[in-house]
Amino acid sequence: MKKLITGLFTAASIFTLGACGTTDEGSQGGAGEETSVITVGASNIPHAEILEKAKPILEEQGVELNIETYQDYILPNKDLDSGEIDANYFQHVPYLESQIADHGYDFVNAGGIHIEPMGVYSKKYDSLEELPEGATILMSNSVADHGRILTLLEAKGLITLKEGVDKTAATLDDIAENPRNLEFDYEYEAALLPQLYENEEGDAVLINSNYAIDAGLNPLEDSIAIEDKESPYVNLIAVNSGDEENEAVKALVEVLRSEEIQDFILEEWGGAVVPVQE
Repeated sequence: MKKLITGLFTAASIFTLGACGTTDEGSQGGAGEETSVITVGASNIPHAEILEKAKPILEEQGVELNIETYQDYILPNKDLDSGEIDANYFQHVPYLESQIADHGYDFVNAGGIHIEPMGVYSKKYDSLEELPEGATILMSNSVADHGRILTLLEAKGLITLKEGVDKTAATLDDIAENPRNLEFDYEYEAALLPQLYENEEGDAVLINSNYAIDAGLNPLEDSIAIEDKESPYVNLIAVNSGDEENEAVKALVEVLRSEEIQDFILEEWGGAVVPVQE
């Protein structure tokens, strides 16, 4: 790792990470101690905002948190793999697994933090029941999201998936029944979907909550349907294999799972972002 500066939480506890080596003696935690610096890549909302709230808590523990924000789903993993950042916080478990399978990344899940329910949005209809025959459904071009979207639509009674299919990995080819002959348009970057919704394109748009919130939407109030909070799509801290045992990474996960941060998440987004109970 290039940016993570190793250090001491106490005079007796030394930890080391990959390719780092600079220290910052006595900047936090008292004389003779050092501050560990960890750089985390994150989506702007809600991930970076959650990290900002955690930053002073970590500082009290001798960990300086640097936050690099991203507007896409590709660069955070590329930069983690290259060592430009020490961890990232933007992706859910199935997406991480698909990225590892597709690119051979040696990443691990250091801990789940929250869930962002997927929502269905429409400027034309007030409920899923109103969607007409042959309605056009706009969705992300991220194949890792397709299983999630199809599972949501199945749960709401719009489609039926083939029996025995792994729903987290389902594709459009796994649709067994589509009684309303819905048409699926999946040529869009996830970040563009809120704008398509505002432009009234398509009949319904599936939008990840982080992009919905970033665009000023309230997933609980503005969506016409939303994913159940028991979703397996937990947003997590990802690190390179072996770094999950690093003390700075463990401190980061512990703080993000703390009661203070969980309460912040619930109060800030009113249930549109749900903390994971571990």
